[in-house]
Amino acid sequence: MLGSSNIVAFVPITDGEKARAFYEGVLGLRFIKDDGFATVFEANGIRIRAAKMKEVKPAHFTVLGWEVSGIEDVVRALQAKSVNFEIIGFFKQDELGIWTAPTGDKVAWFKDPDGNILSVSQHV
Repeated sequence: MLGSSNIVAFVPITDGEKARAFYEGVLGLRFIKDDGFATVFEANGIRIRAAKMKEVKPAHFTVLGWEVSGIEDVVRALQAKSVNFEIIGFFKQDELGIWTAPTGDKVAWFKDPDGNILSVSQHV
């Protein structure tokens, strides 16, 4: 039933202008609109509604992630735009902050202006 329907992703934010500067200006998502309730973006056909909240209590896990190729280049490009990658204490990460899973998959985590955990990953 929903397998052929488009997904809409949601992420909580407190400030639409800061979210737009980050998601559009830093991450390169396409700005769609600000409807008063959310600042809306598009990423490769997926709509992302950055829902405006009075307060955000970030989850302790990744809420949005992008599958990329050449993760090292992507991490370096984001670092050049002042994105800081998180060092997770229980994972052995390389100097860029990339963790390589036993399967060979790679993940690096970073946060948006509201502290939401986002990631880039490369899968084998």
